[in-house]
Amino acid sequence: MSRVSKLTRRAFAAAAALTAAALTTTLFPSAAQQAVKIGALMPLTGDLQVFGENCLNGVKLAIEQINAAGGILGAPAELVVADDQTAAQPAIDGAQRLATVERVAGIIGALGSGNTIPVATTVSAPNRIPQISPASTAPAISTLDDDDFLFRTVPSDAYQGVALAQVTRQENLERLAIIFINNDYGQGLSDSFTEAFEARGGIITNAVSYEPGQASYRGELSQLTNGDPEALVLIGYPENGVVILRQALEEGLFDRFVFTDGMRSPDVATQVGADLLEGSIGVSPQALTDSKTYQFFAESYKAAYGELPPTPYIDTSYDAAFVLALAIQKAGSTDGVAIRDALREVANPPGTEILAGEWEKAVDLISKGEDIFYTGASGSINFDENGDVAGTFARWTFQGGTVVDLEVFEPES
Repeated sequence: MSRVSKLTRRAFAAAAALTAAALTTTLFPSAAQQAVKIGALMPLTGDLQVFGENCLNGVKLAIEQINAAGGILGAPAELVVADDQTAAQPAIDGAQRLATVERVAGIIGALGSGNTIPVATTVSAPNRIPQISPASTAPAISTLDDDDFLFRTVPSDAYQGVALAQVTRQENLERLAIIFINNDYGQGLSDSFTEAFEARGGIITNAVSYEPGQASYRGELSQLTNGDPEALVLIGYPENGVVILRQALEEGLFDRFVFTDGMRSPDVATQVGADLLEGSIGVSPQALTDSKTYQFFAESYKAAYGELPPTPYIDTSYDAAFVLALAIQKAGSTDGVAIRDALREVANPPGTEILAGEWEKAVDLISKGEDIFYTGASGSINFDENGDVAGTFARWTFQGGTVVDLEVFEPES
């Protein structure tokens, strides 16, 4: 064979290879794509650490299921994690790394409202990256100037306050004092509960904020005994909440307590004393556990990580990851604006209902141009104009040192 003919054949072979590569990229763009990065901003240290690891497992579970079913846009989803340390500045720093260094397509987190809000205004919105919080409940988030880049898969404390007022009045509590963490979550929930409790004929004898990280809260607790309250409502997180409870009991200032979602952890009973908190009541967002979609999530979690912990927001974390992935698939790209605009398209009716784990079904319908809406493990993920969802709540208690749900209900309007 002549040298010319060899070169000619090599040229034809190279051209054919280029053509094949071009066709592959055109017909199967995922083959030429790198992994789709999704950021998780979670409190792996600090006051909310007890919730962070469990919520991160919820996110991991969704990502693992999606990858097992073919990935996002035909490429593997890659989870990139940052520790927000349950503090605003580390949360901002972690989110900035996710957005500008890791170039994630979206951010799941943070958990605490006091971390989610500054991340949304200084990182997510300016960088035009969708952010979905699975646990931030502050009412202020609803009207935040975030250019519609912040969503949440958990109901606002505007609803939790009503639910808590409903439960406390059913318990025939008429006079309550409130101690709340001095951040958007604490202030917002205290205000919401006060309004709803007083509308039902109850009396708030006093409400005092507390700063995290103090050695003593005896001054605040002593102040709260004025007015003869029947119980203390504690709106906070476990690390400092445990200190408050111990000091309230040691000083004989309070022996009956009412809790919100931030204190829903068996670690609280373990550290304070299971017998001392036996029968205390609390309220937290909670899915209807008898639904098919929740049951799938719960069994999948148990298979992957063992028992499903009683701490909140594991299911909403799973849903945040799943609905974000659906939006990326619907958008057909990792462009932040396109993903943001697709979130309501995959979460809200009309269309075919997609349940937890039904990734292949969703991808098939999206490829055919059909509408879908996701009903998550935590319930409906029907985003309103503010990126909020409604939801149901659990009335829970401490029994034998663990958390037990007594009922799941929808708050009265």
